[in-house]
Amino acid sequence: MTDFKVFTGNSHPDLAREICTYLKTPLCRADVGRFSDGETQVEIGENVRGQDCFIVQSTSSPVNEHLMELLIMIDALKRASAGSINAVVPYYGYARQDRKVAPRTPITAKLVADLIQTAGATRVVSMDMHAGQIQGFFNIPTDHLYASPVMLDYLKQHFPTGDDLVIVSPDAGGVERARAYSKRLNTTLAIIDKRRPRPNVAVITNIIGDVKGKTAVLVDDMMDTAGTLTMASRALLEKGATRVVALVVHPVLSGPALQRIIESPLEQVVVTNTIPLTKEARECKKIVQLSVAPLLGEAIRRIMTAESLSSLFV
Repeated sequence: MTDFKVFTGNSHPDLAREICTYLKTPLCRADVGRFSDGETQVEIGENVRGQDCFIVQSTSSPVNEHLMELLIMIDALKRASAGSINAVVPYYGYARQDRKVAPRTPITAKLVADLIQTAGATRVVSMDMHAGQIQGFFNIPTDHLYASPVMLDYLKQHFPTGDDLVIVSPDAGGVERARAYSKRLNTTLAIIDKRRPRPNVAVITNIIGDVKGKTAVLVDDMMDTAGTLTMASRALLEKGATRVVALVVHPVLSGPALQRIIESPLEQVVVTNTIPLTKEARECKKIVQLSVAPLLGEAIRRIMTAESLSSLFV
């Protein structure tokens, strides 16, 4: 591997340190702070001239602050003559605004892609984007990873037989993801017919597929207010499911999410560490967090050694 450097902002330094541990390289110094009026101040504390640089930064809450940190760090590295600037964005914020859903509304996922490119990034690495077409919003190489290898390992360890499992998609948009899990586990598939009359509000109208007498495993890319998955868990039990667990890649967990999880019949919510959990979420006995640091670290290693990443796109 040629020489490279890994930096991070304030969104998830623990994940960046885990990635560096996997890569057996130190996390490089970057001072990311604020002026008294709230403006982001960045100073790269390493010589990066001609070197390959990676910035690990999820655009999680507070989304706008972490996005600005990412953009300003990219600009700082560009002006320091870095050889390449790779934005590693485990959680890509604004991804839900990937198309016009009403007149006179923006496509903010495309806007964020333009900002990252204009700032000077030469490559983007992300995980379980809300919509696959977001890769096409970039005109630079984009590696779209999936957390499914980590999630599947967990399922195989805790549900070794798989005979009584049914993988459930919480909406029509997640069918492809759920089908991939179902195929690899050799289980049946069910789909929840959901309507969303307005943002963060979901209404379940029907369940397609047989869930009676089975352990239902809800699979989704993110959990924001937890309304969809907690409603789905109740609907699945009413249709005869014996247990309900959820696999969610990005634990956004905003607003009433944690309280809804605690009060719901969900037995377990398995998430990854693309977004750091709050103290309250870490203390919740229903939430289990898995690390994707080895997956992201392996992607960085293969980028640096010019190896194929296709085996990581499970």
